[in-house]
Amino acid sequence: MMKTYLRKATCVAAVLAGSMAFADGHLPLKTLPDDGERDYWVPEQVNAEGTLEALQAVVGAEAVPFKGSLENPIQIALIYPSADTSDFWARNYLALVKRLDQLGIAYETTEFASRQIEHSLQSTYASQVDQDADLYDFVIFGPSELATQADNIDKLSGNPDLTTFVWAFHTPLTYLENQPANWFDFSSAFGALKMCDYMLGRLGNDVTYAMNRGIPGITDNQRSGDFKDCVAEKGNWNAVYEHYGEYQREGGFEGTSLILQAYPEAKIIHNANTAMAMGSVEAQVAVGAEKDVFSTGWGGTGLELDAIRRGELDATPMRMGDDVGAATAEAIKYHLEDRASELPFVFLGRITIAHDEMTVEEIDALEQEAFRFSGVGALDR
Repeated sequence: MMKTYLRKATCVAAVLAGSMAFADGHLPLKTLPDDGERDYWVPEQVNAEGTLEALQAVVGAEAVPFKGSLENPIQIALIYPSADTSDFWARNYLALVKRLDQLGIAYETTEFASRQIEHSLQSTYASQVDQDADLYDFVIFGPSELATQADNIDKLSGNPDLTTFVWAFHTPLTYLENQPANWFDFSSAFGALKMCDYMLGRLGNDVTYAMNRGIPGITDNQRSGDFKDCVAEKGNWNAVYEHYGEYQREGGFEGTSLILQAYPEAKIIHNANTAMAMGSVEAQVAVGAEKDVFSTGWGGTGLELDAIRRGELDATPMRMGDDVGAATAEAIKYHLEDRASELPFVFLGRITIAHDEMTVEEIDALEQEAFRFSGVGALDR
């Protein structure tokens, strides 16, 4: 099969310093910032000045069609936990393909779905795509957890027949021998701090609360850990219990049931993703406690916004959800037009706080903007 498109992953150092990648596609990592004791970089360290803001502006504006031509549709493999409750994956898939349509780029996609906890299944998919690289031009990888899937990211990124993008993470690992072309996400740390400030402003100091955390790793460290540190430092909040629910609805339900029984002094439950938030709400509704507990979600998905409207969920850091998919479509265009050096290495979408004190019209306006490609309302799953 003749590939429609062939290009090595963009070298981070090339973006930062105008240097070239080695002939084998490996990155000259010594040119990247020294991060001390951490094993990952943050966007401020790796994005060339102005590139993030420029792409955010492009994503928020009308599409400018692709200037080139293709003999055949580009082939895109998607490896992601889209079988989970969160509609992040489905929405950004829709945003990706609809923006590609607007850009005039012909494409065909192959999806490899899993759940967030199915690490080995994702590894199998990654090996399959790596072995069948001649069938694909781009691979979009949404890791079940970043460190767990690091070897697979490295493997796919090192394949010269693939351009690899990572979804749902924005902290490039320093120890990867091969970096993906670009990372696309919303900043969990930024969302945690936004949520911290909102909660302190609304609920004040000296609050006792509990947490449904996800899977130990970077994402939960930021969504849960950064929130915990912020409310402790700024408001003297006390976390009486932390339950690891593995980002699953069942984990949120079990954690919340335990909290309601064993820690009645906790009047706030912080949930680290949509699935656990929905399980938490379900557990509260089952015993009529949804009005007694202040509950948070994470992401502002359609399910969460519906729960806020019903009075079952109180607040959530709301991503402008379709930004990731739309930005990825634009990145594909930039790569096809040999303009990859203009892209930020790490793209971040916008985040605001949606909450139960907003009017219906205010929530609707946020939802319209966030889901301008994937559509308003819960998706059919």
